[in-house]
Amino acid sequence: MSWVIEGETGPWEMVCGLEIHAQVISKSKLFSGASTAFGAEPNTQVSPVDAGMPGMLPVINIYCVEQAVRTGLGLRAQINLFSVFERKQYFYPDLPNGYQISQYKHPLVGHGSVTIELPDGTTKEIGITRLHLEMDAGKSIHDVLPDATLIDLNRSGIALMEIVTDPDIRSPEEAVAFVRKLRSILRYLGTCDGNMEEGSLRVDANVSVRPLGSTEFGTRCEIKNVNSMRFIAKAIEYEARRQVEILEAGGTIEQETRLFDERRGVTRPMRSKEEAHDYRYFPDPDLLPLELS
Repeated sequence: MSWVIEGETGPWEMVCGLEIHAQVISKSKLFSGASTAFGAEPNTQVSPVDAGMPGMLPVINIYCVEQAVRTGLGLRAQINLFSVFERKQYFYPDLPNGYQISQYKHPLVGHGSVTIELPDGTTKEIGITRLHLEMDAGKSIHDVLPDATLIDLNRSGIALMEIVTDPDIRSPEEAVAFVRKLRSILRYLGTCDGNMEEGSLRVDANVSVRPLGSTEFGTRCEIKNVNSMRFIAKAIEYEARRQVEILEAGGTIEQETRLFDERRGVTRPMRSKEEAHDYRYFPDPDLLPLELS
């Protein structure tokens, strides 16, 4: 179901891949025994590990690993019997350690695919690049005090599955169909509740455009943390049209991370897009490689 943007210089095609962060259904966090219950008072579900206290050692929650493997099987994906947890280094006030424990070179789950059903009755295969486990960061709260940002670490350390698609999506409708299908699979398997309003399913969309018929990929922009089906479609459509307008005017697309302004219906710059080397990944020395039988 190709979606064509008619520009002044001719038709354009959108290319999109999604990164979905799905919170694992588990009573405790990925590397600590702290509770994951939603709606608790701020900073009441934080272990010394989640708070980044010196000398604290993470211990893998094997149930979260089982949940990720179950999800990988539901995505018809390759389960890697050898995977490695790595430290993804970046500074943010709600990331106490200054790094996030994630997976990079050796993820738990490899290539898979999901079949989506489109409104015209056709189906399409969307490739899954990978699924890896990682810990969530905390939450910065900007609207309580006028002169300060508050930090709630209840989410710090909660297990997430990051599910990355191939750049196979060609329309906003396909993107929404994929997220709906993925959410139904996760709910059926009991591995994520899919409640977007509670933040347990968050979507990042990588969008680029190219002249219709071209096989080259354009420069992509990432739209971060879109939290409803309606906004996924609106954000992707706006961003694709924005890029076409810039290119037709003779400009260039800057690779960057953008946010979707829900009230105005536009995307706006957040920061320049990081590459993998910017995060200085290296194997976490506190965690052995994960080897499954």
